[in-house]
Amino acid sequence: MSRRTTRPARPAAGVRTPAVTGESPCPCGLPAGYAQCCGRLHAGTVAASSCESLMRSRYAAFVVRDEAYLLRTWHPDTRPPAVDFDPAMRWVRLEVLETTEGSPFHTAGTVTFRAHYTDNGRPGSLHEKSRFVRHEGAWVYATAVFVD
Repeated sequence: MSRRTTRPARPAAGVRTPAVTGESPCPCGLPAGYAQCCGRLHAGTVAASSCESLMRSRYAAFVVRDEAYLLRTWHPDTRPPAVDFDPAMRWVRLEVLETTEGSPFHTAGTVTFRAHYTDNGRPGSLHEKSRFVRHEGAWVYATAVFVD
């Protein structure tokens, strides 16, 4: 997900949304609690083993508003200076539609997904094909193409 901005960060940027706790279901959609799933990646105790794992953890980082993780997992050539979290937007569900390559044995891969949200209570979705590459041994988000 490539939400970037040239506006200054809002005061809430980088602050985790209290609605997600370690025991909460992980926002990425996998059947584990946040602390045992994407929370470990956000904390830096484990690294993403595949581009799909990184995609899911980045989606969860948007949900919990973890700016540091998003910037850390963004390729330095395309990384913005900050992530601007819209306070009216709530990410509600992730659908991973297709993954190509991106395993521990690859150096690049793509993930096509649909991320559902509400913006001021109105439902919407973001349909994107994201490209991930290995940078200094770790998976990072490189670029995206919006599908619709």
